[in-house]
Amino acid sequence: MFKKKSLILASALVIGAVTSSTAQQGQVSIIQDEAIPELLEKKTEMVKDGIIGDRYRIQLFSGDNNQASKVIKDYRSQYPDWPSTIVFETPNYKVWVGNFRNSLEADRALLEIKKTFPSAFRFKPEKR
Repeated sequence: MFKKKSLILASALVIGAVTSSTAQQGQVSIIQDEAIPELLEKKTEMVKDGIIGDRYRIQLFSGDNNQASKVIKDYRSQYPDWPSTIVFETPNYKVWVGNFRNSLEADRALLEIKKTFPSAFRFKPEKR
């Protein structure tokens, strides 16, 4: 009688384990809005362009437009790797270089740029 109860109990446990393991198998389907991949791509572009996110730049010059044009021309002939732009902030035109992800990256570029432009400095532009 004891063996019969043990056999029934053991077979009940085995059947329960098999049933439980097959119930855990299934398929997962993810439903997402169609605009999500497009939005992620736009965000990536905005981060790359420095529109969003913390970025660092290097300022080479601040003054009148003619001198700023000369400075940026000199810069571009010597350092074509980092992007440069002239920005107008009343009352001066400023020559800004780079779009660096962190201060370490900006500092490395600044060491190189200071060889030609000793008054250059690193800064973090304010959000507009």
